Amino acid sequence: MKVSSLLFADFRINVYLCGMKVNITRQDIKFYGLQVAVWLVFLMIPAISAFAVSHSWTDVTTTLSMSAQVTWIPATIYLVNLFFLVPFGYYGKRRWLFWLGNGIILALLVWNYFGGLLPAFMDSIPNEQMKRYAVTSYYSSSILSILMNSLLVCVAVLAHHMYRTQSLKRQLKEEQHKRTEAELEWLKNQLNPHFLFNTLNNISSLVQIDADKTQDAIAQLSDLLRYAMYETRREKVPLQGEVEFMRNYVELMKLRCNEKTQVNVQWPVVNSKTTIAPLLFISLIENAFKHGVSSNRDSRIDIALNADEQQLTFVCDNTYYPKDDADRSGSGIGLENTRRRLDLIYPGRYTWEQTLEDDVYHARIELRIAN
Repeated sequence: MKVSSLLFADFRINVYLCGMKVNITRQDIKFYGLQVAVWLVFLMIPAISAFAVSHSWTDVTTTLSMSAQVTWIPATIYLVNLFFLVPFGYYGKRRWLFWLGNGIILALLVWNYFGGLLPAFMDSIPNEQMKRYAVTSYYSSSILSILMNSLLVCVAVLAHHMYRTQSLKRQLKEEQHKRTEAELEWLKNQLNPHFLFNTLNNISSLVQIDADKTQDAIAQLSDLLRYAMYETRREKVPLQGEVEFMRNYVELMKLRCNEKTQVNVQWPVVNSKTTIAPLLFISLIENAFKHGVSSNRDSRIDIALNADEQQLTFVCDNTYYPKDDADRSGSGIGLENTRRRLDLIYPGRYTWEQTLEDDVYHARIELRIAN
């Protein structure tokens, strides 16, 4: 992930509200800014319509004033709940604050309609006969208005709940991504010592077989370790370098084999633009030489790698001579890590088949490398 995207995702402002530290993220600014913008649109639509009809700024001012008188109460109720009562009360483990705040708002509404506005409304009707019907209509419309304004509290809770759910999902996704990256790094760091341990064992065996070739083998090992320690720090490496690494490794392993072992390899003509995760198949090759070679019986290892721009296929067949409990070289962690890395890096984009028939172990990995 690029540094710029990380900075974008981590953008936040720390403010203190009522003694509480509040983190305001870029997503928060977008969400709350959108809510305010919607109410401003409701406020401006009548004024814009008036200007479109009359082209008179006087009408625009009058309409805007009337629109403000209509919308300021519901807008205040909604925004106070959205910005303060819902996040800091309802979801902030202070439910009492949420209910107290809305109780005060409800009391003010009741007082406004039935204490503040009602006397003036009654005085404006000179006909006593009409007052009875007007009062009935006023009570009905006032109660309906109070219910509608109360409904805005539910809308504010719902809007904040949906935003909170999306934020939690986004945070969970980010945490899963970070955990996946950390796990991949752990697997890679675990694989390198495992690889080094097995390779040094091979060099030790080579010293006993042919001391004259040991110096060349150490030079090859140096190249292999240089690649394993430095080139594999990247998330993806060129397939060409990975093939060269496996070719050198196989040649190094062949030095410890006698004339009873036949090793056949087939490497692809590699497209320079093709990349894969590093050290992806080395554990299978290690496994083939560990379990497929016997010093006193005929042994055979066939390794083939085929690749194009869309798919990569790795096949390894070897005779199978299981080690006894006294042989503790390796612990099987390499194959387990290989499968785990495939699950993490190429989820749903690979198939792995392995069989053991007639003392021949067969492993095949098909990997879709195109995005």
